[in-house]
Amino acid sequence: MNIASFIDHTLLKPEATAEDVRALVEEAARLQTFSVCVSPSTLPVEVPEGLKVATVCGFPSGAHHSAIKAAEAADSAKRGADEVDMVINLAHACSNDFAAVEADIRAVREALPKNVLLKVILETAALSDEQITECCLAAERAGAEFVKTSTGFHPAGGASVHAVELMHKAVGGRLGIKASGGIRDFETAQKMIDAGASRLGCSASAAIIKGASK
Repeated sequence: MNIASFIDHTLLKPEATAEDVRALVEEAARLQTFSVCVSPSTLPVEVPEGLKVATVCGFPSGAHHSAIKAAEAADSAKRGADEVDMVINLAHACSNDFAAVEADIRAVREALPKNVLLKVILETAALSDEQITECCLAAERAGAEFVKTSTGFHPAGGASVHAVELMHKAVGGRLGIKASGGIRDFETAQKMIDAGASRLGCSASAAIIKGASK
């Protein structure tokens, strides 16, 4: 298994400079990760052929109005993003208003060109098992291509094997599953993949890939 091909090599620290982003791209190219994931304000990002560019939307709270998320996503696509990772409105999810969750996701999906992939960040550590499942199904109905565990910024925590297993049970085989948040070594990464993850969001990509070779 080529674990590098699972990885979105990620830099979302708000203080990240243009020089930091260039260093990220150089490291991603050397490691041969699937993509780099950067903040929308850093776009466009020049990358070598074969390296995808992902960005985030409504990040990290998800509390932005759907129209703002849609506009942000559309602008990112125009600036060269191949993939957009949007954060759901957690208040809707925690209130069990899954129609509103679906509508929020659909607004972003419809604002994006068809060739730009949409991942939906659920912030699973803040949700119940039932809410995770229902949000996955809402993302599928809204036309998203992936569901994703976490922003990595929420105090409730990041990815867990249990959450990935729930997501895989809900939509695995129909939608991709991205595990993100707190994945810092190969052993954890492997557990996420075994649970059903088809993509990993990581900033410790070099350590993970080095661990895979041991």
